[in-house]
Amino acid sequence: MWGAMSLEKAISIAVRSLTPNRPYHVQWMLTRKCNFHCKGCNVWQEQDVRELSTEKVKRGLDILRKLGVMEVVLSGGNPLLREDIGEIIEYASKFFITTVYDNGSMAAKKIDDLRHADFVAISIDSLHPEKNDYVRGVKNAWKNAVRAVEKLQEEGISVSVSPTISQFNLYEILDFTNYFLSRNIPVWYCLYSYDFSSDPDQIFKIGKKNDEFAITDNKAMVELCDSLLALKKRNSKIFMTSKLLAAIKNLYLTGKRTWKCRALQNFFVIDHLGRVAGCHLHNPVASIFDLPDAWTSPKFESLRRIYSSCTSCTYMCYIFYSIHGSVSGNLHVAKEQWKNAGRFFKKSNFTPLNLAEQR
Repeated sequence: MWGAMSLEKAISIAVRSLTPNRPYHVQWMLTRKCNFHCKGCNVWQEQDVRELSTEKVKRGLDILRKLGVMEVVLSGGNPLLREDIGEIIEYASKFFITTVYDNGSMAAKKIDDLRHADFVAISIDSLHPEKNDYVRGVKNAWKNAVRAVEKLQEEGISVSVSPTISQFNLYEILDFTNYFLSRNIPVWYCLYSYDFSSDPDQIFKIGKKNDEFAITDNKAMVELCDSLLALKKRNSKIFMTSKLLAAIKNLYLTGKRTWKCRALQNFFVIDHLGRVAGCHLHNPVASIFDLPDAWTSPKFESLRRIYSSCTSCTYMCYIFYSIHGSVSGNLHVAKEQWKNAGRFFKKSNFTPLNLAEQR
């Protein structure tokens, strides 16, 4: 939990956040196993029982720490399907801001495994049970997810809900947000995007465009961004920065991007076999275990130039770390989310003044 962060971890993360030219964010897709059949995703159709061992995952986390990574998102498939997930979360949480994703089916069953996570994000896409279950392809998905959120909150585990904004739920996102904010549950968003590749080595592919989900009402999307920007001034539990929301608004208003992708610079992804890619749209370019040498190689420098001009997706986390993944960006996030940062450091007795005294 955020409140349980040690002073040592708080200082270490603060130092890494102020160190330039480092990767800040990693998404590790620990497993290709999934127990849902989501209509906007192909993972459940492309499952793979192979996974790195617990010890190899820990070795990989050690490498990420030495590279300067400060945030690790554990996802999948569903990472909570791994029997060793508690051990992995506990180890990761020693060094990183650690977020764990769950589709709402497993979290309530793995409370003890999640106690070391800084955040647990539960995927819920609608306030209407039948709509949510349709998207997830599983009966009672909504009921179980809401129960999981309530259980985690009761247990004092930092939980948020993470809806994927799409044409299917676009007109209810504001009501959705208000519903959970009124229950003191933070909200952060994903944006439906799609990609397609016939290459079997691509880490993850969603597939061809789905007309049910691809956003076509740009005007409504712009209005939603305006509403969330206004709401955010009154409620810090919207875990999107104003700068990010403004960038998304501009994209749907003008069709133009105000950022360049910083894949393999500020962020990268790792798959269940330990393969590294700039993002899940691109093929793997290294193993996690080769990363220390590869990170400063001419090959990676060339790939960064290529990725910087890529405009193939609207994945919210990639946009966020393209905009904010720098020393100045980290300071901007800390300033805007100061109330949440206060929770983060409260029990560690840590403030930026402590850091100044340490340096």
